[in-house]
This record gives sequence, C-alpha cells and structure tokens, in this order.
Amino acid sequence: MEYRHESVLLNETVDGLKPRPGGIYCDGTLGGGGHAALICEKAGDGGILVGIDRDGEAVFAAQEALRPYRLRKIFRKTSFENIKTVLAEEKIHALDGAVLDLGVSSRQLDEAGRGFSYMQDGPLDMRMDGGTESDGLTAEDVVNGYSEQELHRIIREYGEERWAKRIASFIADGRKRGRIQSTGELTEIVKRAIPAAARREGPHPAKRTFQAIRIEVNDELGALQRGIGAFIDVLKPGGRVAIITFHSLEDRIVKDAFRSREDPCACPKGAPICTCGKAPDARRITKKPVLPSAEEVEMNPRARSAKLRILEKL
Repeated sequence: MEYRHESVLLNETVDGLKPRPGGIYCDGTLGGGGHAALICEKAGDGGILVGIDRDGEAVFAAQEALRPYRLRKIFRKTSFENIKTVLAEEKIHALDGAVLDLGVSSRQLDEAGRGFSYMQDGPLDMRMDGGTESDGLTAEDVVNGYSEQELHRIIREYGEERWAKRIASFIADGRKRGRIQSTGELTEIVKRAIPAAARREGPHPAKRTFQAIRIEVNDELGALQRGIGAFIDVLKPGGRVAIITFHSLEDRIVKDAFRSREDPCACPKGAPICTCGKAPDARRITKKPVLPSAEEVEMNPRARSAKLRILEKL
C-alpha cells in the first residue's frame, strides 16, 4: 500500500526554516517525506538530510520518495528524542535546521491493522513503531489494565474529553464481561458512554478517547519534552527548529520550552539586576503560532488543529 500522508503547513514550515544550499537539516518525523522533499530541494546536492521516524514503514516510504534527490541522506528508525545519539554516530556536530510534525500520520490512521482508527475495526495496538522496538505497552494493555481512575485521568487530560469519567466507567464495566481487544469494541463502548445529544455535535465521539490512549501508549508528551531541548542544543547559531503540534498540551510544551530558552532568567520578578547568570541562547521567530489557511483546512480537514512555532538559535 502506498504510504499516504498530507504534510500540513508545508510551505510555511520550510520557508520558516530558511533552508540554504549545502545546509544540514533534520526531519524528525518523516511521515511520507513531504517536508523533507521540499527541504532537499532547497538544500541542493551539497546538503545533508537526516530523516528520523519511529515507524519503519514511514522510513522506507521516505527513502523511496526522496531517492531522486542527490544530497547525502541519512535515515534512522528511532524516536526524534534520540537526535544527539544519531548525530554523534554520523559524526555530524550541528544542524542548520529541523522540523517536527507531531501526531499520527494519515497512513497510520487509515490502516486498520495499526489500531489507531475508530472508523475501522482492528486490533487495539496504537504503537507508533509497530511494536518492533517498544516495551510492549499497547492500547489493549491500557484499556484492560489501567484502573478506572487512571483511564479517567488520561482521557480527561490527553483527550480533553468532557465525558471522560463516564467513558472510563463504561470501559471498566465493559471489560468485566471480557477483555476488550478491538478498536470496534472500544468505539462502541465510547459511543454508549456519551449521551446521544452530545454525539450529534462536533467530531467523532471516539476521537478524543483514541487520541488520549495513543498519547499514553507512545509517551508522546514525554518524548516531546525530552526532544525539544535536544534539538535546540544541536542547532548551529542561526539554525532554526520548526514544530507543528495538533494538541493543546503539545503546543503548551513547545511554547514553554521556546520561552524558557529565550528568557531563562530565574531571578525573582522585579529584581533590579539579573544575578542568576542564565543568558538566552535562542529567540522565538513566531511569537504566536502560525495556523493553516481556510483553503488548506478545506482540502485537508486534519490540518484544522495544527499550530506551527519556530525558534532560532542565537
């Protein structure tokens, strides 16, 4: 099956990176290689592209899609939070730019066997790496093994779901009758938990619950917190990192991390002079996030919640 993924905010992201001929760039979430292809085009034959993704199918698809570009290409199946290790192994000291397009790809959502989809029946998996390198935690483990209180917290915090308590209660009740093993079973339970009037409004009733469980399975917020600092650390002076988020918690993590590098002073507010000695090492290019245009959202509804933030190393 062709690896299909629609790159969100493509031109805004790559233009924000300001790729130059001969530069060294990293796409830490390759997907189908959309952002990477435009970066390769601008970096030219003398450049270097480091392509990273947790999903082996994405890495393979990107290798094929980027084959026409003659610059040096390095591909790794790993999490972007391991960027320092990847660069050290390749004897690359610093990057001119990097992009992270967070969340789940169109291909992962559309392939029932990966367990991300609430629209198709499949196994409750949701592991970004397909289960080849993870510690074994799956969506099935979360749904059947976490306490009702833990499920409530995850669905409320990561899914921002107003019916989280009812959904957790219905899941706990449902698994008493037998282990919940498929996305179809979970979707039906969530539908029953949400009142009919609420189901008629907004997105699919299971969307937020599936998002929450996926984030938990893959430790997505933890990886982001660890990865942002690593990417900023490995930028050259003048180098930029562009991050696209699809969730308010992700965006908050990125915003706070960027702000802390731009203004790291730990002195008490109102202190006449800085005595902590912490100096800024980066500046925010985007004070407010860049949002997709109405035209892009119409063409690709999955872009609706996307937010782009860009930081430059001093």
